[in-house]
Formats: sequence, structure tokens, C-alpha cells
Amino acid sequence: MRRHVKHVTVLGSGVMGSGIACHFANIGVQVLMLDMVPRELTPQEQAKGLTLEDKVVRNRTAQSHLDTALKSAPSPIYDKAFASRITVGNFDDDFEKIKNSDWVIEVVIERLDIKKSIFEKVDQFRKQGTLVTSNTSGIPIHLMAEGRSDDFQKHFCGTHFFNPPRYLKLFEIIPTPTTDKSVVEFFQNYASLFLGKTPVLCKDTPGFIGNRVGVYSMAKVMELTQELGLTIEEADTLTGSILGRPKTGTFKLGDLVGLDTAYNVTKGLQQNAPNDAMIQGLKDAKFLDFLINNKFLGDKTGKGFYYKEKDKEGNLNRFALDLDTLEYRPMERAKVTAVETAKQAGSMRNKLGVLLKDSGKAGDLIRKHFASLFAYVSQRVPEITDVLYPIDDALKTGYAWKYGPFETWDFVGLENGIKLAESEGFTVADWVKELAESGATSFYKIENGKKLFYNQTSKQFELIPGQDAFIILDNIRKSNEIWSNAETSIQDLGDGIINIEFRSKMNSLGGGVLQGINKGIELAEKDYRGVVIGNQADNFSVGANLAMIMMMAAEQDWWELNMAIKMFQDTMMRVRYSDIPVVVAPHGMALGGGCEMSLHADKIVAAAETYIGLVEVGVGLIPGGGGSKEFARRATEFALKDDVKVNHLRDNFMNIAMAKVATSAYEAKNMGIIRDQDIIVVNGERQIAEAKKHAIIMAEAGYTQPIRRKVQVLGKEAMGMFYVGTDQLVAGRFASDHDRLIANKLGYVMTGGNLSEASEVSEQYLLDLERETFLSLCGERKTLERIQYMLKTGKPLRN
Repeated sequence: MRRHVKHVTVLGSGVMGSGIACHFANIGVQVLMLDMVPRELTPQEQAKGLTLEDKVVRNRTAQSHLDTALKSAPSPIYDKAFASRITVGNFDDDFEKIKNSDWVIEVVIERLDIKKSIFEKVDQFRKQGTLVTSNTSGIPIHLMAEGRSDDFQKHFCGTHFFNPPRYLKLFEIIPTPTTDKSVVEFFQNYASLFLGKTPVLCKDTPGFIGNRVGVYSMAKVMELTQELGLTIEEADTLTGSILGRPKTGTFKLGDLVGLDTAYNVTKGLQQNAPNDAMIQGLKDAKFLDFLINNKFLGDKTGKGFYYKEKDKEGNLNRFALDLDTLEYRPMERAKVTAVETAKQAGSMRNKLGVLLKDSGKAGDLIRKHFASLFAYVSQRVPEITDVLYPIDDALKTGYAWKYGPFETWDFVGLENGIKLAESEGFTVADWVKELAESGATSFYKIENGKKLFYNQTSKQFELIPGQDAFIILDNIRKSNEIWSNAETSIQDLGDGIINIEFRSKMNSLGGGVLQGINKGIELAEKDYRGVVIGNQADNFSVGANLAMIMMMAAEQDWWELNMAIKMFQDTMMRVRYSDIPVVVAPHGMALGGGCEMSLHADKIVAAAETYIGLVEVGVGLIPGGGGSKEFARRATEFALKDDVKVNHLRDNFMNIAMAKVATSAYEAKNMGIIRDQDIIVVNGERQIAEAKKHAIIMAEAGYTQPIRRKVQVLGKEAMGMFYVGTDQLVAGRFASDHDRLIANKLGYVMTGGNLSEASEVSEQYLLDLERETFLSLCGERKTLERIQYMLKTGKPLRN
């Protein structure tokens, strides 16, 4: 049966329910979200003369939760307009409407009796074949299906989203013994292709996979921190970004997710997994009891392991909990020597080596943490999953670890990991020892560009399924690289398409990257038929190399800086006017030059999670790589009437002048950065493969080099409009004199300079104006101060 999900009902509208509803709206699905009917009126409803029978009152629970979600940051929805795809209602009046749904998702309170009563009603009103799932994080899935019809049980399983549903990619699928195999296969495909998730097949065991391992790891780190006499700041520094994990570390993460949640899940695992010796062996923490008893539950209550408050002078002070005295003290910036040394070690393998060898408390924590983690995950196979790789997938996508436990073990070395665990008194599963005895040195290996895992049942290395839909650069870089320099790698993707990948610091755009782009296009024009510019780092590109710009400007090496900016502009124009199609694949942050490169592509294949914009004003500059020119061109090229052209130009001017960054690819579409012919991909892992596909399509359609056309600019009349606007901003103290200078220079470029009337000019004319203006701003003292501040803090300086 070929299924299509056009309509979904979400039962429960709390944080998870509304987040799930918003994410289905993100991908174009119509959603009905239901919740309880209120039992009493609010004072506001009473003042309006409403009664408990009014629809607005009866739907208040679901509507208020949706309103709260839409106001939250980060936003659960790609575009606020998508909220129109969500209809709210209540359990009493609207339950029968689930007959219109292709999928019903239960997200109510974690009580089996309530869930079973909900599913009884679902079974009554659903149509045959409707998918029904529970988002429970802990209740056994099979218990919820008891007593339901055969068709219900056949189409029922657990589908566990992680919070927030838009951002965390883990999608745990937990079938029951009666779940039809085709239903499981459908969810695996749908989650990856449509929801942009990583589907992980779990057994119906306590905590499934993500929480079973993640919560154990968190609880063990907390236990070890107190045992070793470390502060919570030190522990967070040791278990944060240095390990490729969220920068929050462990204790701040507890505050973020809610300490009651972490506490209850841990206790739930201890109650429901009596044979899990390592879970049972976790020691009760007095500091957690203290926090829970005082309702210090983390960020949602304003106080947890950390809190902050303003003093009488308005200064913001931060505090941290002393785990021994259970008193708050001023928070300290943790200076862990081992971490500072590890930062200089390069690869994660080398960083781990430094941390594990440290002879102090920091090394003790790292050794004991990984010893326990390695032993724990080895013992969970095949209890919670038949094979090992879903554990890594779950921790990477549900807890935002860059490397899963088994992948980290491979960095340490298979034999070394066994010795580490046993040296700390932990027991490693026999199947791992057998693997080491076989002569293998790792759990994973790469063959022919594909990743294989060790299957302990077959005792063979097997292909991880589903890889055909992805191009994973880590897997092909070594075998398919055709050219490289220090900042760029070019790989053959097959089928006549090559990929240009940045690998500079934060993928900033300096001379090495520009050389690589030009080399890639040169190679493609000679021997291939298309180019993809894309990478699989955390961010596409943070923009130009500011340190290089500041150095040249400080030394007043204007000729050198002029040539550097011209090289960037020329490279962008080569992206546009090459003989072969160029597809740019932005994701994460695509700022400044990363945005400009996208603007000049034949086609953009953007990840939905793309944060893109021209932000140069934040450092006292204007876009210098064709961004100002391109926004001016787009403002007039597609508008037919003069007044519309002025409006478009004003909007584009404001986007640059305010350094606006789109918070999704869909918002970038509203800003005019992404066009109708461009592609948005919800699953970022499919992005490079999708970009390659579109490069092939353009090549096979008979791609020809675009024709250079004149650009209409609007001249001094439009420029005057901008000048009046910036004067008003300064007069109202919304902008400084320096802000006005930058904005006026931007307006000068976008209107074509000193032209008395609307005129047609070449792109090169605008690029020359842009470059001249960029250089003049580099000579401003305040601009250099802004660049210096940005390099030091990573934040723009507001004058």
C-alpha cells in the first residue's frame, strides 16, 4: 500500500504536542491539534462575557499552547505563515474529526490509564488503515495497544520525537509484536525523506535507546563530578564542546531540559530496568534531591544548577551550585588546563588522547566517564537494539553529540577501550572482546565510500542500510579527492559532477577558498559537467576572513586589499557565468560571503535549517562580494512598475542595513535570497546528493552560460529617500552617526552612485562602486574597532 500523509491529528498540545504540530506544518501537512476543554473561565474571559460553552473558550487550551509555541525562541516553525496549516480543537467536540487523518499522534500526559482511554476513543473514530502512534518517552508501547482492534494494533507503534521537534533529528520507532512490518518501513522512509529525521529502530525497552544511554551518561557524569571534587563549571567544560557535545556540558544541559525530567527518567529507568546493573548502581545524589524538593528545576523555574539575577545597579550576576555545601556561589569561568591543551591537538582522536592522559582530576573524570560509557553501551546490545549503530545515531541526533559512543571508542582504539573500562572496574560485553580477539581494531570501517558496522550476530562487517540516499563526504574524501589545498578539497561525486568543499577555520572565505573555487570550476569546465559547492561541517560559511581584512586595513595596504576584494568579486561572477551549472548548498550559518556565493549560484539547494543573510553592516562594512549589487539587481529585474521597484529596493536595502539573517530557508525565500526555482531540503544529510541531482538535471537539459544583462538602478531620487530615512533614525536615536554613514554608503551603491535618473548599468559598474565603498569604510577607525570586537567576542559591536 502506498501511503500519503496529508492530514495529521496531534492529541495533546503541550510543549511537545505543539512542537510536533508545528513541524508537520513546516513540511506542508494539514494538522488538527486537540486538547482538554477548560473547566473554568479566566478573568479575561469573564470580562468579555464568555461562557464555558463558547468555542473560543473550549479550544483555549490548544490555542494558548500554540500561541506560546509560535512566540518561543528558537521558533518551532520555519515561517509564521505556516501556522495557518494548524487547526485547534478539543477532545469533547472534535474527536470524531480524526476520521479525516492519515496519522494520529498521541502526546498526552505520561500515564498509561489516560493514554489507554485516549486510544479507546481513537479506535472508535479512526478510519481503517489510519496510522496511530504514541510519543511516550517511557511507557511500554505494547501495553497501550492492549484491548484495541486488530486493525488498530496492526497500524500502531511508538514514534518518539525529541524536543524541540524542529531541531533535534532523532525519531525513535518502537514497534509492538503486532505492528505490521510495512508500517515500520513506512515510518523509516517518511521520517528521513519528509520529516528530515534520522529514524532509529528501537526495542520496546525502558527509555528506548536515546534516553536509556543519554540519561545514564548524564547521571554518571554528575555522580563522578561530586566524587572527584570537581566544580560543575569544570565538569561542563570537560563534557561540552571539547568532546564534540553541546557547549552546555552536562549540568547546564540538565537545567535546559528540566531537572525534574532528568530526575524522573533516571528513577523510571531504575524502576523498570531491574536487571540493568549499571543503572541500578547509580548513587542517589543529595544535590538533585535538594533541587527537586525546592522546585529549582532549571531554566523553566529560573534556578537549577545555575541561575542569574540582576543586582540593585542593574548588573547581571551569575551563580552556580556547590555540590557539597548545597549553597550557591558566584559562577566561575572554569580554566581546565587539560582542555586548553586538548584544543590545540587537532582531531578528536588527538584531543581524546590528551584528555585521557591527563594526570589530574580532569583526566580522572574523562577516563571514568568513558570507561563506564563504553561498558554500558556494549552491554545494551542486543538488549535495546539488535545492532550497535542505532545507539550512535540516537546519541548524535537526540543529544546532539557529534560522535556516538562506539564512534568515540574507535577513536580511542578497540583494545584500548576494553582496557580502559576494565581498569576502572567495569565489565565489557563478551561480543566486544570476541571482536578484538578476531584481529579487528574498530567497530566501523569504510569500504568503497560506504560505512560498514560490525554485526555481533553474524560476526561480519555489514553495510549500514540507507546510505544510497546520501553522499557522505567523510566517506569519499580520501578515495575521491582530485585536488586540494590547505583550505579546500575537491571531490569527484561521480556522474560528471564534482564538489568543492571548504575546510578553512569556520569555513571563512579567504584566498585558499577562492583559489579552490576557481580551480574547481576550471576542472569542471574541462573534464566534468557540473559543480556543487557544499560541505558537511556545522556551518556552510561564516563569511569573509575578517582577520585578513583587518590586518590589511590596519597596515593601510589598500592596493592589496583592493585586489583581495576584486578576487572575491571575480570569483562570485565566475560562479554565475561559468560554462557549467554551479549549485550551491548552504546550511547552518551562511553569512556574508556565504550568502553572496549562494546569490550567484545557478541553483541553490538549501537545507531548511539555513541561517543566511548579508551581515557586513555589523562590522561597519557593506557586502563587498557582489551582495549589494545582487540585491539591487533583484529589486528591479522582476518588478514591472516603478513604484514596486522602489519598494523592493527599499526592502532589500533594509535587509542589508539591519544585517537581517533569515532563521530558515523559507524565511530566506521571503527575503528574496532563495528563489522559486531553488530547492529546500528538510533532511540536511540528503543535501549534497540532492545538489548533485540538480546539477545533472541542468547539464542534461543543455546548460549554456547565462547572458550578461544590464541592471537598472534608480539613481539620486531613490538615494535621497534612503538618506532621509537614515537621518530620521539618527534623530530618533535608533542609529549612530557611524551607522548612518554605513547605510548611506550602502544606499549610494544600490542606487547606482551619482546618477541623476534611473539608468541601466553593467554588473561590473556596480561591483566597482561596491568595492570602492567597501575600501572607504575599511579606512574608518570605528569600522576597525567593530572588526576587532567581532574577532574577539564573536558578536557585533553596537555603536
